[in-house]
Amino acid sequence: VQLQASGGGLVQAGGSLGLSCAASGRTFSGSGMGWFRQAPGKEREFVAAISWTGGWTLYADSVKGRFTISKDIAKNTVSLQMNSLKPEDTALYYCAARKYYGDYKAANMYDYWGQGTQVTVSS
Repeated sequence: VQLQASGGGLVQAGGSLGLSCAASGRTFSGSGMGWFRQAPGKEREFVAAISWTGGWTLYADSVKGRFTISKDIAKNTVSLQMNSLKPEDTALYYCAARKYYGDYKAANMYDYWGQGTQVTVSS
C-alpha cells in the first residue's frame, strides 16, 4: 500500500489550505486513516483521524474547530481542510493508514505512511 500526500504550501496566518492523501497498491481495508505533523526539532504529533468508513473523526485539541478531516471511500482518499491557520501549524504533514483498532493518536500504531507534504504559515 502506498500513500501519496499532496496540497501543502505557503499561506499567511488566517488563511486556508487543503491536503489530500491517495492510497494505492493492493486492496487494503483498514480501521482508519490519520494525519500527523512534525515541526523541526519536535516529535511527530497527532492531528486528526477518521474511521475507514468515515463514520467518526478525532482531532487534536490544537486543531479542533479549525481543521476538518474527511474520506472519499470510492476514491480511497483522505483529505484535511485547514482553516484559520496559525504559524504554529507550520510542519511537515504526513498521512497514515492503519489496519487495526486502538489508540488512533499513537503514531506507532499506523502501518503505512505517506512521504509528507510541507505546510508553512507565515505571520
